[in-house]
Amino acid sequence: MKTTPFTATECAAAFSVGEISAREIAQAALERISLHNPDLNAFIEITAGRAIAEADALDAARMRGDRIPPLAAVPYAVKNLLDVKGVTTLAGARLHARHPAARRDAVLIEKMRDAGGVLVGTLNMDAYAYGFTTENTHYGATRNPHDTARSAGGSSGGSGAAVAAGMVPIALGSDTNGSIRVPSSLCGIFGLKPTFCRLSRTGSHPFVPSLDHLGPFATTAEDLSLAYDVMQGVDADDHACAQKPPAQTMPELERGIDGLRIARLSGYFDDHAEADARWAASTAAKALGCMEEVDLQGVAQARAAAYLITASEGGALYLDELRDHLEEFEPLSRERLIAGSLIPVVWYQQAQRYRQLYLQRVLKLFDEYDLLIAPSTPVTAPLLWQKTIQVNGRALPTRPNMGLLTQPISFIGLPVAAVPFWTGSGMPIGVQLIAAPWREDVCLRAAYMLEKMGIAECRVGGMKK
Repeated sequence: MKTTPFTATECAAAFSVGEISAREIAQAALERISLHNPDLNAFIEITAGRAIAEADALDAARMRGDRIPPLAAVPYAVKNLLDVKGVTTLAGARLHARHPAARRDAVLIEKMRDAGGVLVGTLNMDAYAYGFTTENTHYGATRNPHDTARSAGGSSGGSGAAVAAGMVPIALGSDTNGSIRVPSSLCGIFGLKPTFCRLSRTGSHPFVPSLDHLGPFATTAEDLSLAYDVMQGVDADDHACAQKPPAQTMPELERGIDGLRIARLSGYFDDHAEADARWAASTAAKALGCMEEVDLQGVAQARAAAYLITASEGGALYLDELRDHLEEFEPLSRERLIAGSLIPVVWYQQAQRYRQLYLQRVLKLFDEYDLLIAPSTPVTAPLLWQKTIQVNGRALPTRPNMGLLTQPISFIGLPVAAVPFWTGSGMPIGVQLIAAPWREDVCLRAAYMLEKMGIAECRVGGMKK
């Protein structure tokens, strides 16, 4: 088989001019999955038959002279909380294995298909999307492609590992408290958490409806923008989906950062980050010409409120099944879900009130700045099943605290691009580029600039791309 292009833009371009067939690209992706997945456990199900059928349909369309869509022949995979027609949506939980197969694709998969994407499988995750490490008792842990003894992050760990290992150039995941940005950070890839409800959630298994986001992972900022652009659009079946027309970001990338007012978040974001994480954020800030720091107040309270909302909504969602099928629950999440179901409603209400207060406080920052910079995770990838991490001399439980720096941002639904930096240890760590609501273009412009400068980069499977 001939050498195949890898990034999404390369695949689509090579296919569009007839250099390679969609079938050849799909077969190459399936071969990479066959080679790497046994070591990484990123995929739960490989949809090889569907992938070849979709690829053949694209080849036939090109032969007819049909319009070439923007993601034509690009292989991608999805976190297994997104419905895939004919596949049971597990959401990482054995509890759901008895459910019938999905009767239709999730809306975002329909949009990816319409844009020419070729679906090659579904990806491992923390059960119920409740975790930051993808240490799944029932379906196994996902391993980091840069060091298989270490975590790929979570809850979208399979998505992060699949992209970082070069199995696919794009993957879809979800982010409730950091589940796109944490795997992006630990696996050294690009990720985008769009504005809350910018992308449709129809056909995705919920966890915390007032916090759940969906978004893409990619090997380049350009691919991230490309995937995001094709998934935008109003969805009448998702009552929370924003009634906003698509705002394309690809045409904005080349604008760079001219005119952007940028600040680095300090205070809490320094206190809860190890040296590597602080270095990455400072490096990004310096490269973008940022000389200002902002000590945002109330961040710790925001994280606490996010925890209350997460536990309460998650516990309520699973309350009936906890009563009826307790023994089938993932043991790493079961007690937390039970505890969440017992949270007094007044606590939940107060957390939501604080959410609004904190949102208004942060929005005022965007009167002065267009972009805020912060680390994505407090540390680089911990070892799998490692009980604690060291953060500025404090031993903290690993599983909840990988989201120390992401929760206070997703809590208020801001768009964030996660960009990868590489430490002296050879392991990656991410930086969050945070913008005002609906300004994904600003996040992606800065990510693209950092990549073009050679400051941020994805090293697929440990090799620079």
